[in-house]
Amino acid sequence: MSLDTAKEQRGFESEVSQLLDLVINSLYSNREIFLRELVSNAADAADKLRFAALSDDSLYEGDSELGVEIDFNAELKTITVRDNGIGMSRDEVNSNLGTIAKSGTREFFGALSGDAKKDSQLIGQFGVGFYAAFIVAERVVVTSRKAGAGAEEGVRWESEGKGEYSVETVRRDKRGTEIVLHLKEDATEFANGYQLRELCKRYSDHISVPVKLPQTGDEEGYEVVNQATAMWRRSKNELSDDDYREFYKHVSHDFGDPLAWTHSKVEGKLEYTTLFYLPAQPGFDLWDRDAKQGIKLYVQRVFIMDDAEALLPRYLRFVRGVIDTNDLPLNVSREMVQQNKTLETIRAGSVKRILGELETLAKGENYEKFWSAFGRVLKEGVIEDSTNKERIAKLLRFSTTLADDPDANVGLTDYISRMKEGEDSIYYIVTDSFATACNSPHLEYFRSEGIEVLLMHDPVDEWLVSNLAEFDGKLLKSITHVDAVEKSDEGSAEDAQTDDKADDSDEDSVIARVKSALAGQVEDVCESKRLTTSPARLVSAGEQMSANLERLLQATGQDVPSSKRILELNVGHPLVQMVAGLEDGEQIGTWSNLLYDQSILAEGGKLEDPAGFVKRMNEAVVALARQGD
Repeated sequence: MSLDTAKEQRGFESEVSQLLDLVINSLYSNREIFLRELVSNAADAADKLRFAALSDDSLYEGDSELGVEIDFNAELKTITVRDNGIGMSRDEVNSNLGTIAKSGTREFFGALSGDAKKDSQLIGQFGVGFYAAFIVAERVVVTSRKAGAGAEEGVRWESEGKGEYSVETVRRDKRGTEIVLHLKEDATEFANGYQLRELCKRYSDHISVPVKLPQTGDEEGYEVVNQATAMWRRSKNELSDDDYREFYKHVSHDFGDPLAWTHSKVEGKLEYTTLFYLPAQPGFDLWDRDAKQGIKLYVQRVFIMDDAEALLPRYLRFVRGVIDTNDLPLNVSREMVQQNKTLETIRAGSVKRILGELETLAKGENYEKFWSAFGRVLKEGVIEDSTNKERIAKLLRFSTTLADDPDANVGLTDYISRMKEGEDSIYYIVTDSFATACNSPHLEYFRSEGIEVLLMHDPVDEWLVSNLAEFDGKLLKSITHVDAVEKSDEGSAEDAQTDDKADDSDEDSVIARVKSALAGQVEDVCESKRLTTSPARLVSAGEQMSANLERLLQATGQDVPSSKRILELNVGHPLVQMVAGLEDGEQIGTWSNLLYDQSILAEGGKLEDPAGFVKRMNEAVVALARQGD
């Protein structure tokens, strides 16, 4: 087999160059995390080899004792981190070290502000991994060979982190990866056995493979400096909060602390251990439904996978942690996992455990922080998880008319506790923004009567309410529908329509004239019993799809024809009264269309003919001005 052995000079992707600059400058005050990131990557390489060797034992190449070694040389100002894990080929080195193949990259860089302190928090959410080496190193040399490849297929990567790197094929007898850090002058303090031991104890004690450093004193060889046991298998009584926090940073590659965690061991017909974390901040791949989940599956302490949807449902994709069981075969495939009854049971128990932790969190102050970060994702659970729909619904939070704040957190249980005697429905409105919801004319009657309304403005809310017809025995009702208000509240809207039609039989009434002018555009025109300050509003009839849902479906490319709706007029409004006094048929048509267009705009809709609306508005204003003269 011919190999490309030539040394080539290549440029980093622009995103890598930008990230390197941020890492070097923004993380200067937290420099020691470079060791945590490199040792964590080395441990992952060992996990990957252990899994691959289940189907091909020859990959061990006679060496199945996996681990990480750390060397240092104070005179040469170097630190070396090496592992005997899965290793990398030349193509993988180029891919892994020269690019950022990570979803959310554009959003990440768009969120950067130039403030080093704030940006360092964002970097922690995005994760830097290998690039943390350049916090302390002026030059980094990586030598690697893929397990199972020939010694002549080794590869060396080298860079000063300034926009370029070189890569060449070299001979390497041992599989795995070795990273040599040539330290900056102000980072030579790290080339010290005592300090490296302290950092390993702090950051790597929970890693399940041994981390070794040279023996102290005159003794030769290496000694293990971490516990080298699966942290999640240890008793909770042995672990401190700091232990849990440090393991979270290992499993999530987040720089910050988690909001909460739950650690449990289940015994009985099935035996398994779970350790789940609720992050404080979302990762930048949160909205990528194809991104790997943050749960690692271990079987008999052997890492199996971290990207199977069977581990947790997608609406819990923000959770990080570990599932470990002895009740699955070691050679379980991804396809088998998706259909395995044992894992179905573990998954169901894991979901209940996480929801229980969220219920506990919901009783404290940190839930507001969680909801701000992950509320939109959790809402998907009402749609996806019918088994736990009620539990999830209790965890939902919304803005309401009692707190005109887009970040308000009102639960459905709180809403019900404030309902007036005789009320049987939870009222809501769904729009595309908080401002549109808050200023909607549909709210006027409910505000005047002191009836609370949920203000929903997330894209997922339309699907949420279509899957949550009731809560705790109370129906959820959209106030944009004509039959929103119960008969007990001044008679039903349907009764009001009947009365209106009787009153509007006069062909000269404003209702009849506007209805004639808008023939073909609306289903009906009637007098409103709900508007107090707005001249008009559009409502949907019966089971008709809401206008907001129509717009959402159309935006996704679905062929959803727009349905005709009912225009309600506030006959006491000066604008409607002015229309009632018009004699010119053309002017009546102009103002009728203006009322209709205004109603569409007020609910966040888009006009089919914006230019026509502007023209009619200008002509109407000019006509009024001339009348005033």
